Amino acid sequence: MSNIPETGRTRRVTIRLVVLQVLVLSLLATLGGRLWYLQIRNGKEFSEKAQGNHVREVVEPAVRGEILDASGRILAGNETKLVVSVSRTALLQQKDKGKAVLTRLADVLGVPADEVRNKVRLCDAKTPQPCWNGSPYQPIPVTQQATTQQAMQIMERREDFPGVTAQPTALRRYTNAEGASAAQILGYLSPVTDEEVTKTADKAGRERRLPSDQIGRAGLESVYDDDLRGTTGVDRLEVDNLGRVIGSAGNTPAQSGNNLVTSIDARVQKVVEDQLAQAMADARKVYDKETSRNYIADSGAAVVMDVHTGRIVAMASAPTYDPNLWVGGISAKDYESLNSKDSNYPLINRAIQGQSAPGSTFKVISTTAAVQAGYDLNGRYPCPKSLVIGGREFKNFESEQFGDITLEKALEVSCDTVFYGLAYDQWMKDGGLKPKKDAPDWFFRTAHEFGLGAKTGVDLPGEVAGRVPDRQWKQAYYDAMKDSWCAQAAKGGHEYDDEIARENCADGNQMRAGDMVNFAIGQGDTLVTPLQMARIYSALANGGTLYRPTIGKAVVSPDGTLVRDIAPHEDGKIPAQGKLLEYIDQATAGVITSGTAAWKFTGAGWPQGKIELHAKTGTAEVMGKQTTSWLTTYSNDYAVVMTISQGGTGSGGSGDSVRRIYQALYGVDDKGTIDNGKALLPKPQAELPKFNPDGTAIVPTTFSYEPGATFLDPARPFQADQPAGVLLAAVEPTRGGGYGRSRA
Repeated sequence: MSNIPETGRTRRVTIRLVVLQVLVLSLLATLGGRLWYLQIRNGKEFSEKAQGNHVREVVEPAVRGEILDASGRILAGNETKLVVSVSRTALLQQKDKGKAVLTRLADVLGVPADEVRNKVRLCDAKTPQPCWNGSPYQPIPVTQQATTQQAMQIMERREDFPGVTAQPTALRRYTNAEGASAAQILGYLSPVTDEEVTKTADKAGRERRLPSDQIGRAGLESVYDDDLRGTTGVDRLEVDNLGRVIGSAGNTPAQSGNNLVTSIDARVQKVVEDQLAQAMADARKVYDKETSRNYIADSGAAVVMDVHTGRIVAMASAPTYDPNLWVGGISAKDYESLNSKDSNYPLINRAIQGQSAPGSTFKVISTTAAVQAGYDLNGRYPCPKSLVIGGREFKNFESEQFGDITLEKALEVSCDTVFYGLAYDQWMKDGGLKPKKDAPDWFFRTAHEFGLGAKTGVDLPGEVAGRVPDRQWKQAYYDAMKDSWCAQAAKGGHEYDDEIARENCADGNQMRAGDMVNFAIGQGDTLVTPLQMARIYSALANGGTLYRPTIGKAVVSPDGTLVRDIAPHEDGKIPAQGKLLEYIDQATAGVITSGTAAWKFTGAGWPQGKIELHAKTGTAEVMGKQTTSWLTTYSNDYAVVMTISQGGTGSGGSGDSVRRIYQALYGVDDKGTIDNGKALLPKPQAELPKFNPDGTAIVPTTFSYEPGATFLDPARPFQADQPAGVLLAAVEPTRGGGYGRSRA
């Protein structure tokens, strides 16, 4: 029997009951608060989420906009094909993870089962192509060339092919219009990755990307992706808890992407691609005495630019590739080929990404630098066969000598020693190895003023800036390389590289005399791109204006309405102006008539005196390789630049092909006869219309054009070859007497 008093026991029971009551009330309060939070405060949000669990979205891909040339020819369009796709989500729900389904599918398609399985596996760092680099929740295309019979077998036996669909789909098609590839210009598409999928519009207001979307990965497809891709459509279906469709929750129709009109002319593009390939093939037949073998001519680039606008008429890069390889997923073999050393990396656009020393084509800049530094434009300067500077002999090409000559003659015959002497003299004035604090560095300064060492701003991705190896670059490079140079020097080797390392370890940050004189002839550490040189020579042609190179001319909606005009943009002026510009103009004309390029033009099917051409040849030396061929030219209408890596001399490697490009542009046959009817761009070309704020086209009151000229119909802006008289914009006469392309 308990000894505890009755009153004490009652008190403890009471306390326990009170505690229990408090706990119960606290739990009820918490539960009530949670119910209030779920049903009242956030009731709408959770109601929408619950409702969303019963809604499934069916995506309708948007038709991608077309990329058109200046005359409306389709460079990149779309075509409908039967596409067989597989859902990984459905496969993973199978007991065998879909192996049997894929085996049956491979049997229907008539391909090995491993090929189908590889296409639906996900890409990662260890998985080789083919694999899927898009969202794992998006249907993965297995083939884009299914036959109607194959599609019927799949769709009629749905129970044997869960997660497999076969339906018509609009696929990208690169048309090779007029036979032109334009691969590096156009680029290619691939599926979006999980990181690129967005659920809402971004801060710039661009539409969200869905797992079914394709995205531009290179070229114009990449730069103008937001304009071209359109808006994906979504059909929202209500389903029950078993996934059965019970109704519609609304839909958002797909909106086709806008079209991009470019300045590319497909016919000119074809000629430029062919002539670049021909120049490289011809170079490989020429014996190089320096290396005791034929020239390798392993890569090259060519650019045709409208000198009055900076618009690119054609751009070719070699080696090249077929962008259609990427459509529907690229094969392992093709992917490896495009990224291999053996194929010399054809995905590189060497017109904007290929960097090399410009050789003597740089001398128009050095001439300008000398005049800015105070040297007499009309003076005479010694051109011996060689000069000894800093204990080293610097020779003229093939040890030529011309006595005392003008700067004009030095450009015409490409005398290196004239520019060696000028650069060395100016280097000494700047202080030599102990430069003055305020040294003007005219040669480096002028190169920057011509736009070198900086990107041109062309509307293509991946452009490189080249290099002006001035004092700032010299110091930065020394800081980055000093430890490596000094470590190699400490080993005490006696090879050429060891000697260079010892020299650079000691004073690699100094601007030596040899660095300066090499820079004056476009050698040493100087790097430029073909597009940079085309821009410079266009400025020489148009009176000194540096235009920003552009390919896109306008963005236009599918119904033909102008969305956005892409106008020419002036970036500045080159320092060569007035009399100096006329002087360079006269000197570069002499290169064609009696200088280093004359043997490729005089008497070789060019109408001397009827269409004036200007040129500068360049033969750039590259350590351990054969010389790089450069030919930079311009007329009153176009600048044409061609370069070939390990392709020989400037005129020898590129001269014939550059002449043939001009012959095609102006309708010149091999006898030098001009036939406007055979010219690729013989007549005024209409620009896109300008619009008033109310959307109506601005029609000029005065204009002129040649009889038979073709213009685009404003109501159907992409239909070529409309009858003459349908006016979009006024047309000016060309500077070249009517043979070149006019500007609206």
